[in-house]
Amino acid sequence: MNIDNKTLREAQLVMLETLVEVDRICRKYNIRYWLVSGTLLGAVRHEGFIPWDDDLDIAMPLEDYNIFLTIAQKELPENMFLQTHGSDPTFPYDFAKIRNSKGKIIEKHERYKKITYNQGIFIDIFPSITIRKGLFFKYLYRLSFLVIKLFSYKYLNQSYIRRCLIKIIDRMNQGTPCDDCKIIWSAKLPSLNFYIDYNSVYPLRELCFEGRSFHVPNNYNEVLRVLFGDNYLKLPHKKNRKTHNWTIELQKQI
Repeated sequence: MNIDNKTLREAQLVMLETLVEVDRICRKYNIRYWLVSGTLLGAVRHEGFIPWDDDLDIAMPLEDYNIFLTIAQKELPENMFLQTHGSDPTFPYDFAKIRNSKGKIIEKHERYKKITYNQGIFIDIFPSITIRKGLFFKYLYRLSFLVIKLFSYKYLNQSYIRRCLIKIIDRMNQGTPCDDCKIIWSAKLPSLNFYIDYNSVYPLRELCFEGRSFHVPNNYNEVLRVLFGDNYLKLPHKKNRKTHNWTIELQKQI
């Protein structure tokens, strides 16, 4: 890892500052969000960041995510930037990030590349959709997501085709509460790694993360079991404690 512990911790606190603003906006406008992936694991296992974690992830249902995109930038402080392909045209992802100008992150896949989009310290915002249970639907979406991924910037890089496919898939979102449904990522994030019972996510509850209360899935233990396996509370061996980023540069305080 090319990031020393002091820099990592300072970057985590910048991410936390950004999350606090997102939480404020979501509560103001009644927008649902929840901690997910390693951030959720950190909340449960460490009551904060996993000590070696260098990113922060939240999820929103697609309908709430779309509302958030329309209001967030005007609500965010000056040092934060809502990053989408629309607000930052060379940004290659279809989901959103919020960038904080108090530092810069170079992700591993960005190493040695000429990057023109904003690289501030970020948190990821992943939209999710609700689909019907059943093997037919599961494999229909898996196939659809593979096709969308094929057209991503990492492979064929055909953004117009990819975004047309994303619109088709995301229109299948059930949206309304559904006991016989699964929550998966939106087609904006073409992965079926997240395939969770609706009632394991909703209704949301709150949990302590870095001394503050944030929203988490209703049955967060089941969500973590699906994501990380039955032994998710056990610390991994040091050689498996991987980071996502290549370097982090913090803005010098005057």
